[in-house]
Amino acid sequence: MLIATVLLPVEGTYCSVSMATRIHQLAQPKPSRLQYPDRRSVYWLNEPPPETTASTTRIELTPRWLALSQCKKHSTQLIRSPEWEVSEWALRAVPSERLCSLAQPWGPAAGWQPARPLLTPLSRATQTAVASSRICQLARPRARWHPGASDHGAHPAAGTHLPYKASAHTELLATPKRQHPMFKGERPLRWAVSRAVMNHKASQRVLELSGPKERRALFDGYDPYAVSRAARSASASARVQQLCLPLPRKCSSDA
Repeated sequence: MLIATVLLPVEGTYCSVSMATRIHQLAQPKPSRLQYPDRRSVYWLNEPPPETTASTTRIELTPRWLALSQCKKHSTQLIRSPEWEVSEWALRAVPSERLCSLAQPWGPAAGWQPARPLLTPLSRATQTAVASSRICQLARPRARWHPGASDHGAHPAAGTHLPYKASAHTELLATPKRQHPMFKGERPLRWAVSRAVMNHKASQRVLELSGPKERRALFDGYDPYAVSRAARSASASARVQQLCLPLPRKCSSDA
């Protein structure tokens, strides 16, 4: 939009006069871009909303949401074969020097050597070599030395023990512990029952104590929450009353 500006001299100064179209354009309110307002389902009003038969919330989908809600359409085209024809331009293409250098495989490091095989062929000189006396001496296994041996190479025969005398404290610690005089071993699983136990008859008091406690069922009028008369007339002792008192706390003034 073209804007015309006129400069008029007023007492040695100039003032800018804009066209009325620009003022009217700026005076217009901004247009509302919200075509689909988000209507809330809960309204915080000072008074309850009026009762209406229509639904309080009406959801309107945008064209984009409607397009995303549609199921995905599967392509009806046939799957192409992994083998395809190479175009004529690709057959006539000539790679550049940079592509040729990048296509070269990486070479091994400067000091790299291939792995040595497990079974290497032995040379004729190695097969016919004769070991010297020093190599034969070093090839012998090292023998353990003990005071009874005459030289370093001698070792005791298998099954013999070295002469050694333990101290008195070691002999004392090596003595096994004895069982307590009152110790009784495990009771056997089966033992003989005495004749007195087999012929014993329980007394009336034992039979009374061995019987289960009789209680009436709920449908017979049994009240599990009833408090007995002895419990209602019971009085706490001085010790119980002392333990029921709260703990004395220090006052802020005494702190």
